[in-house]
Amino acid sequence: MNNNSDTTEDLEDELFEHYRFDVPKGQEFLRIDKYLMNMIPNATRNKIQNAATSGDIYVNDIPVKSNYKVKPFDVIRIMLSHPPFENRVDPEDIPLNIVYEDEALLLVNKPPGFVVHPGHGNYTGTLVNALAFHFENLPMNSSERPGLVHRIDKDTSGLLVIAKTEAAMTHLAKQFEAKTTEREYIAMVWGNVIADEGTIEGNIARHVKDRMQMAVFADPEIGKPAVTHYKVLERFGYVTLVSCILETGRTHQIRVHMKHIGHPLFNDARYGGDLILKGTTFTKYKQFIENCFKALPRQALHAKTLGFMHPKTGEMMRFDTELPQDFQDCIEKWRGYSKTHSSEEEE
Repeated sequence: MNNNSDTTEDLEDELFEHYRFDVPKGQEFLRIDKYLMNMIPNATRNKIQNAATSGDIYVNDIPVKSNYKVKPFDVIRIMLSHPPFENRVDPEDIPLNIVYEDEALLLVNKPPGFVVHPGHGNYTGTLVNALAFHFENLPMNSSERPGLVHRIDKDTSGLLVIAKTEAAMTHLAKQFEAKTTEREYIAMVWGNVIADEGTIEGNIARHVKDRMQMAVFADPEIGKPAVTHYKVLERFGYVTLVSCILETGRTHQIRVHMKHIGHPLFNDARYGGDLILKGTTFTKYKQFIENCFKALPRQALHAKTLGFMHPKTGEMMRFDTELPQDFQDCIEKWRGYSKTHSSEEEE
């Protein structure tokens, strides 16, 4: 039995890498439609041109049209909305940090850098591959992924609940859909968030120019409703530590919503947070930021708290995790900096 709701963190909004070509050093300049005709078996020029028109062909992570001229060292990727092989999951003996387990479900504390499921060129070494090794006959969600009720991004750390039975999958999915689960994330964002707390509302859909990003749209007919409640935990002048409570579970929701209000996540490369967005022009400050980026080489986001009703006992359960060491190290650097430097915001 599959669940058809969109509660699994909008898995239908994903893109999957079907082809990748690293253009060699000696390649002559050539239209990309002609280049791909030579590289992809049974591909027609019309199909390739249609893929380019749809924004499915990326060169160096930027969508290109069919008249783009391929040059040496380009990285060409064809990204589509369906996986190249949907049901293949190879079991792999990868250790899991299980914080709770019973006959119906388990809680996993996912480290940063650990991909949740195959896709985007990561078809091995994922959480789903590990689950397939450690557990037999996990139920499939609506995207045919064993055990997954929701997900978090590769470089986001924190808690995930995994269903071990069909009944648990259905019950948990309904809770996510009904917005009765508790999900708190800790994020560090660029800038001084003026309001101590607030709510961000705005439909989220795939960006019209860059399909690897999501964006907020004012038109209620575009995208899906998304609601994020935030509260300031600590201010460091040029960055702010915030708690984010999710009402909905849209792809990249916190990352997109915080950027939408002018506060991209610290070191979030996809949404521009890996640049120095606030602060001074002093060389020492630039070096300080580089040291922070090295300490936390990913977006500053951690799924700290997860609460839900147990699908079998009806008991309300709440799980909490400590921030991983890389996040803690970055916070300590900012605490030290803010104590010894002016916290006055530069506009």
